[in-house]
Amino acid sequence: MASQRYSDRPLFLIIALLSVFLQACIDNGREKIVSPPGYQLDKPQRFKMSENLLEISGIAFKNNEADTIYAVQDEDGRVFYFKPGDRKPAYTHFAKQGDYEDIGILHNRIIVLKSNGTLFTFPIEQIKQLKPSNVQQLKGILPKAEYEGLYVDNTTNKIYVLCKDCNIGNEGVLNGGYIIDATDENNLKQTGTFQIALPKLSKKSGVDEAFHPSALAKNPVNGLWYILSATNNLLLITDAQWRIKATYKLPHSRFTQPEGIAFDKEGNLYISNEGDEFENGNILKFTYNKPAVKK
Repeated sequence: MASQRYSDRPLFLIIALLSVFLQACIDNGREKIVSPPGYQLDKPQRFKMSENLLEISGIAFKNNEADTIYAVQDEDGRVFYFKPGDRKPAYTHFAKQGDYEDIGILHNRIIVLKSNGTLFTFPIEQIKQLKPSNVQQLKGILPKAEYEGLYVDNTTNKIYVLCKDCNIGNEGVLNGGYIIDATDENNLKQTGTFQIALPKLSKKSGVDEAFHPSALAKNPVNGLWYILSATNNLLLITDAQWRIKATYKLPHSRFTQPEGIAFDKEGNLYISNEGDEFENGNILKFTYNKPAVKK
């Protein structure tokens, strides 16, 4: 028996070395992930979603508190709420089936964006009801178009809504959106527009004439806008005036379909991805680490 055991050792060594070699080839062949300052996009904490959030299309926090994630699913009139990592999210049924794109929380009211620009709102304390009793359906605030993303700024009482397929403003502006004044929660008014200019982006950035944003959020640490494009698997970062500061390619192997984005109060970044026939939807958390100051 001993001689048989020792005679098998070279075979085991060959298999082990071959495995190491193959893994090295795989790692070398992977596209290098370039990350924004303070984040490591190649080192996420992954929260796998349940089947009823397969097509998770938007996420939000209340006051940037990370203890509870609020989410909507495309084609499903439900708002889900759960602790990070919870595989059995609770939900409330606020409307019939439709194309729901994003979610935000305005102080103590939940706001859901439908793709046609209709907004649904109800008090957050009613989220534990099977069906909220005070749902408002707000039509006509936004012009007719197709919309993709929503961000609620509780500091300024403004709501930013991304337009999927419309040019707003001067030549060179591919995408933009509308600003809603939410000073009076019961009387939302569209008061302006914002424009994302993309005049000088190279082809290697992944941006072309087909670029369409899918979600946006403001980073509470640096005040910059982070804008996702599921079409191009791209993350854009702009300043407060919507001028592009940087673009980052999001590898499809990790970001299957990035549709939602949010930050907690510590500046940690969360990106939600729709699932497919092979993989469940997920939320990826990227911990914020303050970049070292260059001397």
